[in-house]
Amino acid sequence: MAETTLTETTVAEVMAELAALEDPKIRAVNEKHGDDHGVNLSKLRALAKQLKTQQELARGLWATGDTSARLLALLICRPKAFERDELDTMLREARKPKVHDWLVNYVVKKNRHAEDLRLTWFSDPDPVVAGAGWALTTERVAKKPEGIDLPGLLDIIEAQMKDAPDRLQWAMNNCLAQIGIDHAEHRARAIAIGERLEVLKDYPTSPGCTSPFAPTWINEMVRRQTGD
Repeated sequence: MAETTLTETTVAEVMAELAALEDPKIRAVNEKHGDDHGVNLSKLRALAKQLKTQQELARGLWATGDTSARLLALLICRPKAFERDELDTMLREARKPKVHDWLVNYVVKKNRHAEDLRLTWFSDPDPVVAGAGWALTTERVAKKPEGIDLPGLLDIIEAQMKDAPDRLQWAMNNCLAQIGIDHAEHRARAIAIGERLEVLKDYPTSPGCTSPFAPTWINEMVRRQTGD
């Protein structure tokens, strides 16, 4: 009981610290991207560094449902300590883009259940959940492509990406680009699919940044790798 009380008190103290870091201007910017938090991420990371790894505190912060608290939880948790079903539940709760992205990249990818979850999420009817499956598949394409049906992935992308909901479409486009960048034997087809579907072709890109339009992205990354 004492440990529970301590955790609850700690959660309350951290929530107070997060409230003090809230900046209405940052919130306004984030809300344009679908995120409902107003804490500068550099300050959030500094707080995480101060707290260090605390798994039970991370669970307590996640349970609040607050976006800033959940982002902090993902920074102070122990990724390998989560069980499969716990991560599945967390992913289905993670509706905000930044929370979803950090959960997949900072936690799930480091967990022993990542491959099982990839297979579970990949064809989920919820497009946000499916997006996580595609993100994990892109990781496999880049780092451990053995056993991955690359032509089959290109078939799915070609048939479904154009009309996919935004976040799922983004994840599928990332996979398309990764296939084209890392696998020369499939590069021409990946570029051709991107050119035909024109997904993200007109996406606003800052000077000095690479467009997420797959043909442009693939060609630029291959150019950097080859030095041409």
